[in-house]
Amino acid sequence: MNVLKKLLLTLGLGAGLGLLAAAPAQAADDDLAAIQKAGVIRIGTEGTYAPFTYHETSDNKLVGFDVDIGRAIAAKLGVKPEFVEGKWDGLIAGLNVNRYDVVINQVGISAERQAKYDFSKPYIASAAALIVRADNDSIHGFADLRGKRSANSISSNFAKLAERNGAQVVAVQGFNDAIALLLAGRVDATVNDYLSYLDFKKQQPQAKVKVVARDDSAEFGRSGVLMRKGQSQLKAAIDQAIDAIVADGTYKKISEHYFGEDLASKIR
Repeated sequence: MNVLKKLLLTLGLGAGLGLLAAAPAQAADDDLAAIQKAGVIRIGTEGTYAPFTYHETSDNKLVGFDVDIGRAIAAKLGVKPEFVEGKWDGLIAGLNVNRYDVVINQVGISAERQAKYDFSKPYIASAAALIVRADNDSIHGFADLRGKRSANSISSNFAKLAERNGAQVVAVQGFNDAIALLLAGRVDATVNDYLSYLDFKKQQPQAKVKVVARDDSAEFGRSGVLMRKGQSQLKAAIDQAIDAIVADGTYKKISEHYFGEDLASKIR
């Protein structure tokens, strides 16, 4: 029995699966019914943020940790995933105009976002890393960013952390662009995802960059599936799906493929 059916039975709606599928998607809580009726969950993602959501160079296939998690969640819901790609700066806003049902793109669970949107339980935990060139001996911590230039995606939690510490944020589209500017000497640093840094160093071990500080607070470390506000039924179904893929080993398989270790213990 898939997660959606279990949830409906728990809510006393098991006999009404057909009615739920036929219900109009008008009220906020009806997104789950609309997804079931369509047989598809539309997932907003960047497609340019390795190792979480990116395209293989060989065949241009959309892959990544977040992409595979999205596919696994969809399977547990008993529907197919449909990925809708967009730039980070407009990705979250796409929910407001119904471009997709959820966003799975390393969206940090922050109080500011929770005031406007719903989140699933965390599906990954990382940290904010302060990354500089290997020969930099003037930046040792976040406080040293004052008056410096940091490459970041505008509106990201990482950009806000850099700004709070007095940095001038130089806008980029993603991690790779930020590192490129850093290596070219056009910025002094980038505040970015620690797991992205580890993946980059695995791919390019000779790259002359280093991490000088980390912020492990929940604002930067925990990411969840983002959805429109008031989605109690959809949130419950996705939370159960996340629990299910952890329990059956799917999460472990995906995590080890991209990071070489099972990160499940970090989200429990």
